Amino acid sequence: MEKICVVSFSGRSGGNCASIAGEIEDFWLGKGEVEVFDFSTFEVAPCGRCSCECFKERESCPYFGDSEFTICDAITNSSLTYFVVPNYCDYPCANFFIFNERSQCYFQRHHELLERYLSVKKKFIVVSNTGRDNFTTAFCYHVPEGYEPDVLFLAAKKFGKVSIHGDLMASDEAQKAVRKFIMP
Repeated sequence: MEKICVVSFSGRSGGNCASIAGEIEDFWLGKGEVEVFDFSTFEVAPCGRCSCECFKERESCPYFGDSEFTICDAITNSSLTYFVVPNYCDYPCANFFIFNERSQCYFQRHHELLERYLSVKKKFIVVSNTGRDNFTTAFCYHVPEGYEPDVLFLAAKKFGKVSIHGDLMASDEAQKAVRKFIMP
């Protein structure tokens, strides 16, 4: 049975990212073991306010006990991971950058973990009414060097919706686009 990981990076519960994560979870129920992480329900401390203890020993990170390691473990041990990322100001949201930055501690002095993480197939879904370039660049760190990230951009306005309303998945066309994209 496939192990599927879904990470919704929105800081807002019940919005578009949560609905998309729900669509993915519903698709995989009965076909795989699904684990969903919703950033709106927990805290991952950003890097900083420390002496970079993780560079010597990752377990010395003052934030070692937060959800970052749990998420990284789930991704590294999955066969497929979906990142659902909202667009704030033409870039991925701060939660994505916090996750990205903090993952350096997870991989510190554990090259085998990085290799396993990079080998996991990943798909990225972006809720965005603006550009793509900044997202593609940010996602490149999560796939093997030389590979392009597999990204679906969902512009709420394309489906007659307003992103802040969180009703993107009420559009049949948006649902179809997500269902087609999440197929392995």
